[in-house]
Amino acid sequence: MNTKIITLSLISASFIFASEANLGKIEVSSNGVTSKVENVSGEELKSADLAEALAKNSASVSLIRRSGIANDIIVRGQKKDNIAIDIDGCCIAGACPNRMDPPTSHIVTNNVQDVEIIGGPFDVESFGALSAKVKIKTKEPKEALGGEINLNTGTFGYKKAAASVSGGNSTVRVLVSGSAESGEQYEDGDGKTMAEQLDAKATNATNKYASSYKNMDAFSKKTATAKIFINPTDNSELRFGYMANRSDDILYPSSTMDAIYDDSNVLSFGATLKNLSDFSKELKLDTYKSDVDHLMTTQYRASGATTFMNALVTTNMTGIKVKNSFDAGLHKIDLGIDTSDRNWDGVKYTTTVATGVDGAQSSMIPDVDTKNKALFGKMGVDLGSLNVEVGARYDSTNIKANKTASTMTLNADTDKDYNAFSGNILATFKTSENLKMFAGIGKSSRVPDAKELYSGSGTAVASGDLEQTTNTEVDFGIDYNTGDFGIKTKLFHSNLSDYIYYQTLSTATGKYVNTDAKIYGLELNGYKDLSDTLSLDFGLNYQKGTKDALTNQTDADMADITPLKANLALEYDDNTHKATLEMVARKSWTNYDSDNGEQALAGFAILNGKYNHTFTKNIDVTVGMDNILDKTYAATNTYRDLTLAAAGTGIDDVMLLNEAGRYTYINARIKF
Repeated sequence: MNTKIITLSLISASFIFASEANLGKIEVSSNGVTSKVENVSGEELKSADLAEALAKNSASVSLIRRSGIANDIIVRGQKKDNIAIDIDGCCIAGACPNRMDPPTSHIVTNNVQDVEIIGGPFDVESFGALSAKVKIKTKEPKEALGGEINLNTGTFGYKKAAASVSGGNSTVRVLVSGSAESGEQYEDGDGKTMAEQLDAKATNATNKYASSYKNMDAFSKKTATAKIFINPTDNSELRFGYMANRSDDILYPSSTMDAIYDDSNVLSFGATLKNLSDFSKELKLDTYKSDVDHLMTTQYRASGATTFMNALVTTNMTGIKVKNSFDAGLHKIDLGIDTSDRNWDGVKYTTTVATGVDGAQSSMIPDVDTKNKALFGKMGVDLGSLNVEVGARYDSTNIKANKTASTMTLNADTDKDYNAFSGNILATFKTSENLKMFAGIGKSSRVPDAKELYSGSGTAVASGDLEQTTNTEVDFGIDYNTGDFGIKTKLFHSNLSDYIYYQTLSTATGKYVNTDAKIYGLELNGYKDLSDTLSLDFGLNYQKGTKDALTNQTDADMADITPLKANLALEYDDNTHKATLEMVARKSWTNYDSDNGEQALAGFAILNGKYNHTFTKNIDVTVGMDNILDKTYAATNTYRDLTLAAAGTGIDDVMLLNEAGRYTYINARIKF
């Protein structure tokens, strides 16, 4: 994500701008709280990083820069387990407790058709949808035989090749795709590589890269996907899917470790039966099994000269969801069950360089099972100009650590039970052909994860006494559209009770605690067609978050609350030539949690450009340049819930990672 310092005059003008990129690809659904980022695989050609693509295309999403790839997202001031990630009805959890491999890192943009972002607690089908649900839909097999090849190269040694083929008949359809990409360390606007940024900022010399690794590539990544859809009858469908991700040698310069590998698999099966009876218009089953193996190391750092630390962390999930849909008069009703079981385990050990011998293992995550069972229901009624949706969900969750197997000091009670009722009501009123208004209130909860419950920095002593977080939120919005002009505005206020928050206790240790917090925000985006071929996209995103001051702390600012963001994009498209010039801007980061590692960041405004030429219906080429003016800036702050390299002796002296400087790329696409 790219931009520069924003002046007060720019801020006042930016109310007609868009946040974090080309919002022309966003479609807002009729209920107002859901936005859709469309044609992800066709538009996001710079890299295969889905998190970066979402941050570029959604006003409510911000990027957490972790590396050249495998980055994370923030939605409405919240991240991690506060966001429910759904991939074709499946869930995958990252294994790394330091978020080196968030769920979005296990799928690449060339496999993604579109993404729905349901803001707030307005989805009852998923476990833990606190600030949002991100629903990722990947490409599906088609009957007609066809495929696509993409070849991409860019600055900083970036290379990507991706291919897919699909075909079948009315009974069986198959899709197979694969991709491979790699990249060198990017340089910031000052020309510093990732290793050189670390050299300039880290005060602990042992955290810096060893001389033999200073110039190593930043990452390599390979993926494979296979899908088979079978329609035995006109009213039935069977779906089989497999996704594999293999990532190697990923550098995380602002952290204290890097990843040797990050491997994941997702195996899924789904079935749909339609029109079984008056009480079953559609019966849908989705099942999945996902697993991740993640090996971290200090081998590439100066500290690894004689011995280096390794951490092997694994997680796997299984889940089943059954949903029955039917009509009852004017009402559409969905009833279902949702279950999931996640195991998370991790060990750490040292390796002696001279002998290659591994030392004894100790626990990092104490073999934790999180089992969730839920019932949910939704009802909608369309009364012409008024549409009302009501949803409810009941969760029962058990979390248990394997105290016998763990070498950690755990509390006596490692068996935790949580129960929660979630619900929402959302009304959309169409006042005229051009104007719609919506308002809703919702409540949802999420339980603490294994890292939050059973580990802390340094000595890793469990707290084990965290309450689940509950979000009670009110949303209101207006959607005005005349055909050649449209503007959509959303306001929300989120009241978070028992919010799970990381509290720094000293320069080296900390723990997770419960506190109460509030977030309110404004999201605005829209467009103006200037002619048949020229259009303007604009938008804005603003949030403010406060929390109750923690024990022995005074800062009431919440972490992860990104400042005002704005973007203006001008696009020309005559079906053969398509050119886009955009400015992305963000205000300086002046409200931040200094007690827990965040720091003041300068604002920024950058220019990005992209041109696509269609030579034939089967061949097109895209060239682009991000950060045209080669600005030096940082988009991600330094909240200490992530373990980051020290850049000083104080609590707030934490390694800050700059974004990439000027980046030029070209992509050739061949369809057949």
